[in-house]
Amino acid sequence: MLRAKKNEPKKKGAISYWSKEKCLCPACQKSFEKEEMLSGNGRMNAGDLTDELHRNFIPTERFGEIFPIIYKIGACPECHTALFWDDFHQIDDQESLDAIASSSKERQDAVFQIFPHYDLTRQRTLYDGAAMHYLALLCYSKVSAKYAPTAKCAILSLRLAWLCKDLNRIIPGYNYDYVSEVFYRKALFYYQQTLIKETTGEESVGTIANLGPDIDKNYGYDGIIYLCGLLEYKYGQKEDMPLRGKKLDEYKRSIARIFGLGKSSKNKPSALLEHARALYDALSKELSANNIFSDDDEEEEVEV
Repeated sequence: MLRAKKNEPKKKGAISYWSKEKCLCPACQKSFEKEEMLSGNGRMNAGDLTDELHRNFIPTERFGEIFPIIYKIGACPECHTALFWDDFHQIDDQESLDAIASSSKERQDAVFQIFPHYDLTRQRTLYDGAAMHYLALLCYSKVSAKYAPTAKCAILSLRLAWLCKDLNRIIPGYNYDYVSEVFYRKALFYYQQTLIKETTGEESVGTIANLGPDIDKNYGYDGIIYLCGLLEYKYGQKEDMPLRGKKLDEYKRSIARIFGLGKSSKNKPSALLEHARALYDALSKELSANNIFSDDDEEEEVEV
């Protein structure tokens, strides 16, 4: 019987596979192989949930460090169209597809500036997955409002911020910490625009099956409201402090209304309630430090 050498490193377990079913790109009408993540056998060793509703996964000896969100995007190697997998079948608006197809070179050049070595033909790495997310972000900016592109851009931008933060940790010295901050600000813009467009009826998030923002839990519309407040608090501008105070006060009120003012709620995920409580306290502390008080400050304390 053959035995492994004592000091020979163990081969890492497979994380993904090539599906037997190919994917047809609606923009260029070319087929390409579809990579999917394997599940089970301890691949997804879930860790803590961050205040940004991002699930961390603990590395294992068998599989190493994994990044499940990178497998949620497909990318055509021919024209570099990237979308959530379901949208390869669902987006059939010819004007949207023509806009995506005609911007192929522009899209590739933009992504090349940040991820110059990405490859859409190999089993994806964290680096390739981040590049695919950026390709997708640029694609959705060309898509009709009926496909809720603003909300999808918000999710993609936030995930890009996470992926670039991981890239900076793994391969420091390439300014991915700065790139991460840029995508956080993009996420702030797109999440706030999502709320505005939902309110005006311009776009509806109801067409999106899972609003994430990560893959393990759907925090829905309440999650969007929470993330608007959190991203404004963490990544919003600080040059115009009166304007900042006004925005933070508005989000404090929104969180109080959605997550319960003077009462507890049993209809919200406990993790979201806990983070909402912490955000409410953080907003209250900053507003108090800057002598900005809400009209409801004299009311009962928020219980979430």
